[in-house]
Amino acid sequence: MNEDTLKGQWKQLHGKLKARWGRLTDDDLDVATGNTEYLAGKLQQRYGMARDEAESQIKAFGYEL
Repeated sequence: MNEDTLKGQWKQLHGKLKARWGRLTDDDLDVATGNTEYLAGKLQQRYGMARDEAESQIKAFGYEL
């Protein structure tokens, strides 16, 4: 899924992302608004994971960086 498509579907995905990564706040997701780079950074911050692990989890969730 490319970033333009992701931005278009962001509101629908907001709930699914929140369910998957509950430590992310609504503000985190609002600021991310389809920006997977930002989302990966927030996963690093909230879950203490490495950048490549965060990117891997996002890809496994079904979104390309």
